[in-house]
Amino acid sequence: MSRTPWVVGVSGASGTPYAKAVINALLDAGLPVDVIVSRAARLTILDETGIAFRDNHWQDDLAKWLDRELADVRYWTATDLAAGPASGSYRTAGMVVVPASTAAVAGLAQGLSKDLLQRAADVTLKERRPLVVVPRETPYARSTLVNLLALYDAGAVVLPASPAFYAGAASVQQLVDFVAAKVLDAIGVPHSLITRWAGELGAARAQGAGTHGAGTHGSGIHGSGAARTVADPPGAPA
Repeated sequence: MSRTPWVVGVSGASGTPYAKAVINALLDAGLPVDVIVSRAARLTILDETGIAFRDNHWQDDLAKWLDRELADVRYWTATDLAAGPASGSYRTAGMVVVPASTAAVAGLAQGLSKDLLQRAADVTLKERRPLVVVPRETPYARSTLVNLLALYDAGAVVLPASPAFYAGAASVQQLVDFVAAKVLDAIGVPHSLITRWAGELGAARAQGAGTHGAGTHGSGIHGSGAARTVADPPGAPA
């Protein structure tokens, strides 16, 4: 059976914990992952985690960042426009850009393909494969809103990094997990990052009171000890 990976592109916006959670959850689901880290994202990873991400030592650095042994992972340098994901004939399941900087959003919307991350996203759109873009910026300039609308019209799922608080999350990691869970829901990958809404007010909060600190197997956040959070209830306030 041929390898058909999910491509995860990490751009330079703040929010690298979201990328870590998504990659770990995909690997926990037993899926192959291709990773692209932009030049700006290396600076953000260094700033937010203290981990230097180096092309020549990507296996050690990625394993350290994800806090796990690597399974079926392939890394492509952002400057390699001859890489597999740069071609539509390279089969992938789809792509997630997380976090997506405003510069990355602009490049994706306009089809600039100035680096491999942007080219891989453009290929994903033209091949009609799933593309999820997770912008992490506030407030938005008008130009960014226009670019996000262009991506939506092109078929991408625009999924802002907007965690919910109604579930009574007790840690930052639970909020990160919530956004990662929405990403995996959007691409149809099963996970155990959150507790689903069951139609009963207060049930998730009561459950959380008994599970905080208990840890969640398969959450994609290794060693975090994070309890699960609840998914969106129907008609939940934005």
